[in-house]
Amino acid sequence: MFSLRHFLSSFLLLALLTTACSEEEATPKSPVTPALEGHLTMGNPSGAVADVASPTNYLLSKPQYVLSYHRDKGIPNWVSWHLASSWLGSAARQDDFRADNTLPTGWYQVTAASYTSSGFDRGHNCPSADRTATEADNSATFLMINMLPQAPRNNQQTWASLEEYCRTLVGQGNELYIVMGQYGTGGIGSSGAKITLDNGRVTVPQRIWKVIVVLPEGANDASRVSANTRIIAVDTPNENNLNTAWGSYRTTVDSIEGATGYDLLSAVPASVQSVIEGRADVGPTQ
Repeated sequence: MFSLRHFLSSFLLLALLTTACSEEEATPKSPVTPALEGHLTMGNPSGAVADVASPTNYLLSKPQYVLSYHRDKGIPNWVSWHLASSWLGSAARQDDFRADNTLPTGWYQVTAASYTSSGFDRGHNCPSADRTATEADNSATFLMINMLPQAPRNNQQTWASLEEYCRTLVGQGNELYIVMGQYGTGGIGSSGAKITLDNGRVTVPQRIWKVIVVLPEGANDASRVSANTRIIAVDTPNENNLNTAWGSYRTTVDSIEGATGYDLLSAVPASVQSVIEGRADVGPTQ
């Protein structure tokens, strides 16, 4: 009788442990993604989600940046990243342009050759020079999901100057939250106007924009944005004959939101947004 009770007790205990383990395995805890927390501190502009049922607004998260990808256009809708001194170092430019093989199964993977002889640069959203702490960080910026067809003068002069200015601001003790994107269809490169590349798989955007939030280094960043925070919003035509001075293309966040339908600083208190999003920057440009 004792042995039977002992057997039944042992069996019950084993069953409870097995059930607990099965439930734990069936509902694992979702890990916290540092990239999402850091690079989307100011909000998710289009409400992108990592769901194949949303192929035109698909959330992709890398440690170095976060983006909304448009499968049918072969380019990102927008890319968002944090820029601080910790991201900058002495790692060399890797120049290893390549497809991103982490895209969902069956999706076309844009390659380095997709832009060949098109008259458009493989234009970075998150710049190579913004990720020089390690070679791996720099290499990540050369994934083709971080690229868009950009007119050479637009990429190599106008935007390059703005990117360098952003790093200058970091050198002055600031940290930046940057979102870059595009809208419209058709640009003018060094070989003339084009609507698509790579047999229609890559769309050439008409306009390229960027919004930059400038904050002194600190913590609780979204809550530190105030009516006095410097916000730089720039919107340029994707053309090869544009002005090389990026300051001449400054606009308002409201204007970019109107053109794209995005909510760019959604994590900032609404009362602050109403002030900073309607104001064009007039600060220094170098």
